[in-house]
Amino acid sequence: MRSAFVTGATGLLGNNLVRELVARGYAVKALVRSRAKGQLQFADLPSVELVVGDMADVTAFAPSLQGCDTVFHTAAFFRDNYKGGSHWKTLEKINVTGTHELIHQAYRAGIRRFIHTSSIAVLDGAPGSPIDETCLRAEADADDYYRSKILADRVVLAFLQAHPEMHACMILPGWMWGPGDIGPTSSGQLIKDVVNRKLPGLIPGTFSVVDARDVALAHIVAADKGRRGERYLAAGRNMTMRQLVPILGRVAGVKTPVRQLPLPALYLLATVQELYARLTGKPILLSMATLRLLIREEHRTCFDHRKSEEELGLTFRGVERTITETIAWYREHGWIEKSTAREPRET
Repeated sequence: MRSAFVTGATGLLGNNLVRELVARGYAVKALVRSRAKGQLQFADLPSVELVVGDMADVTAFAPSLQGCDTVFHTAAFFRDNYKGGSHWKTLEKINVTGTHELIHQAYRAGIRRFIHTSSIAVLDGAPGSPIDETCLRAEADADDYYRSKILADRVVLAFLQAHPEMHACMILPGWMWGPGDIGPTSSGQLIKDVVNRKLPGLIPGTFSVVDARDVALAHIVAADKGRRGERYLAAGRNMTMRQLVPILGRVAGVKTPVRQLPLPALYLLATVQELYARLTGKPILLSMATLRLLIREEHRTCFDHRKSEEELGLTFRGVERTITETIAWYREHGWIEKSTAREPRET
C-alpha cells in the first residue's frame, strides 16, 4: 500500500485530501498542530496516524516521514490578513524556510515524490485577460503573503535542480470552499456572516472559486501524472462578489445585501476591524491588507485550466453544489442554524 504524509492536515484542503487518500487506499500520516483538533477532524478515520508537529520546527517531526513514499505539502501560514499589521517573519519562517526544511527532510527519509500546494498568488496578468501557469508574478509586485508563496515555489524548483532523483510539482488553488472547514477560512467565515446576517454590504473584487475536494483530487492525480517541476492550476470559476453572495443567500435561505459598500466606508470598516483584532485577538474578515488586495487584484482572476485539464484530467464541480454541501456540513455540525436543505443546481 502506498503511504502519504500530509502537512496542514486539519485545514480545509488538507482534511479533504486526507479523506480522499484514505478512500483510495493510502496509508496516511497527518501532520497536525493540535492532537485534539486532529482527533476532532478525523474521528471517523481511525486509520489516519496523527503526527503532532509544526512547520516552524520540521526537524522535530522529521522522523515520522520515514516509511512514506509521497509528501503532500498543504500547510501554510495565511492568516496574516485576518489580524492586520505585518507578519513577514512568520510568513517567511513557515511558508519559505518550512518548505525548504520539509523537502530536504523528506529526501533524507527516502521520499522521492513531493506535491507542493502553491497558489494563484504566484501568477499575474492584465485585468480581464486569461492567466495560465506561465504568467508569473514579479516579486516586487507582491504583498507579503504572495511573496512568501513565490519564494516557496523557488525553494522547490531549486531543490529539483540540485536533486535529479526527486520528483515534485506544484498545484495552484484559487479561493477554496468546501466541507470540513473548521478553521474557518475566509470562505467559511463569509458563509457564517451571510447566514447570521452580519454582512453589511457587498465588497469589490473578483475571485476564482474552487471546491477544496477538486483541489485535493488535483494533488493526488499530480502525484501520478504530473510532470516534474511543473505548475498546475486548480483555480475554479471566475466570479464577482455580486454574483457569489446571492448564491449563498439563496442556498442558505436568507436575504443578502444588494448594494456595494463605497470605498471610504470599506476603509473605515477595515480600520475598525483591525483595531478589534488587536484588542481581542480574534480573526476578522476584512483587514486593510485584504481590502488593498481586493482592489489591486480585481478582474485578475480569469485562469486558463487547459494544462490541468489535458494533463491531469481536472474538472470542477458546480459552485452552487459546493456551497450547498458546505452549508449542509456547517449545519450538520452545529456551526450555523439548521433549516431545510436545498438540492444543488450546477452553475
